[in-house]
Amino acid sequence: MACSKMTNKRKVDSENRQFKDEWTAKYAFILPPASTKPMCLICQETVALVKSGNLKRHYETKHNYFEATFPQNSAVRTTKINGMKSSYQAASRILVTSMSQGEKATESSLRVAWVLAKHKKPFSDAEIIKECMTEVMETMFEGKQKEEITAKIKQIPLSDSTATRRTEILAGDLINQLCDGIKNAQRISLAVDESTDTTDNAQLLVFVRFYDEAKGEFVEDVLGLTNLSGHTRGEDIYKAVMGMLNERGIDLKKVVSIATDGAPAMMGRERGLVQRLKDHHPDLISYHCIIHQSVLCASLGEVYSEIMATVMRLINFLRASSSLQHRLLRTFLTEVNATFDDLLLHNNIRWLSKGKVLERFWSIRKELQVFLSEQKSAKAKQFMEFMQNEEKMEAVAFLADITSHLNDLNLKLQGKNNTVCELMSAVRAFQRKLEVFKSDLQEGLLHFPKLLEQTKGDNRPQNHVGFLEKLIENFKTRFDDFRLGKQVLLYIENPFLVRNVREFSAEAQQIFPWASAASLQSELIDLQENLALKEADCDTPTFWTKMVTAANFPLLHKMALHILTMFGSTYRCESAFSTMNMVKNKYRSRLTNEHLHQCVRLAITPFVPKFKVLATDQRCHFSH
Repeated sequence: MACSKMTNKRKVDSENRQFKDEWTAKYAFILPPASTKPMCLICQETVALVKSGNLKRHYETKHNYFEATFPQNSAVRTTKINGMKSSYQAASRILVTSMSQGEKATESSLRVAWVLAKHKKPFSDAEIIKECMTEVMETMFEGKQKEEITAKIKQIPLSDSTATRRTEILAGDLINQLCDGIKNAQRISLAVDESTDTTDNAQLLVFVRFYDEAKGEFVEDVLGLTNLSGHTRGEDIYKAVMGMLNERGIDLKKVVSIATDGAPAMMGRERGLVQRLKDHHPDLISYHCIIHQSVLCASLGEVYSEIMATVMRLINFLRASSSLQHRLLRTFLTEVNATFDDLLLHNNIRWLSKGKVLERFWSIRKELQVFLSEQKSAKAKQFMEFMQNEEKMEAVAFLADITSHLNDLNLKLQGKNNTVCELMSAVRAFQRKLEVFKSDLQEGLLHFPKLLEQTKGDNRPQNHVGFLEKLIENFKTRFDDFRLGKQVLLYIENPFLVRNVREFSAEAQQIFPWASAASLQSELIDLQENLALKEADCDTPTFWTKMVTAANFPLLHKMALHILTMFGSTYRCESAFSTMNMVKNKYRSRLTNEHLHQCVRLAITPFVPKFKVLATDQRCHFSH
């Protein structure tokens, strides 16, 4: 029976079904040339079978709105479908145009240069890739097929000079794509930071964020990376930034906000970059990077700074003072099955390193005491006395706990495409947690497990409350008068939760003087009573860009896009500088500024080069 059923099973893909032309007008489907699967002109998706039921199901479930906008048998529907059909045919003709062998070799060369740049590899590695491909072909194929494929691979130009030129071409295409997106954007935001590369050249990095109508999403990319020869004063940075804006054809009036690291050259009241920009654009909103501010809030104070310094000296003594001692330490930790087999070194520049160092130190403190007790040096005895001091080790436990909480906040503030609202939401939540931590210090130590372990629950440490009170005050001083008020932030996250309409409009007018309080109040009430919007299930950017339109809520829509365009931190700049140091390392120290900027752009851009277009535009030369 089973064999009979398998033999008589109906195979619809072999029935030679015919596509009917009437389905194009009825369901907006066509059958592409050399294809057996009908394709929807609206969404470019295909269905498995040439069957009217499949087409109808797809059309009714996914494009019900199309039927309402373009009714059956109407002139507007015929015009719309013919337009989509013509667009598809024109695009198909371009895509199916055969490329010459030289163009294919050029495209391959471009793609190799793209991969190298994405992985921050030097130009000379292109020849290594070619050598690897040749070896693989020699192994995987045989006979005439091997000869043909190997010959084609050898034709791909991949010398270091060629890879350099390809990188220049790719960077130029990416800049053009960025400029096209910015040209159509109504508003943009900047993040500016300055650092030095491995050869002590000052590099100014400017990131841009804007809403790309074509992509339907917010885009963050490098506007420019410029070498600052000589001084890095506010005047020099201002000239460099204005040079980038002018080069890209950007009107300063389109810039909504600018985020900087808070350095005097950036934020100086008279000669800083921000003030010079505001002289030409008074409505420009400026921010001191939220991540930088949160780090500045966590100053240790005199007592805890001394404790931290002693721990760092202890770690340096064990790990960095002697190679022999470091080897012995690692061997000892391995033999006693310690949680970690080594200590970490602290770096002030790395935001998270302090907490990680303390966490690891605390985890293996007992093993370290045993190791120190076996040492005979005077320094070892001093550090042994420090680790046997209950009061000082209690302070170390407290520092390990509180820095872990600060690290959690720091990690939430980092990342791509974070809006200023999300960053401030994380900061506000941490401020509330600090109040809980303060009460917990005097009660159960639920949020201080290391401190609880050190005190063994016998007494309640009171001397650490002052540190938390100072931390609370620091956060309050820096963030309570943040430019975006609580009502405005709430309006972006969920406008239906805004209860005080007047307070909201007053906050909005302080940020955007062009906003009418009366219009804001009326539009917000209309939006809150819109049941369809209230039931919308989507993220914040999609809600304000797709659901709330400028036609229905012009002022709310405009203000939301202004806020969502803003950078809340200079995280993208800091991460790009890490990429810059990976590209221009001690082995590539002679890399020119121009090539450095191009390599950094290729490594972090969200855009993808138009390889086929670039291949046909370039003169094609085979490798010899």
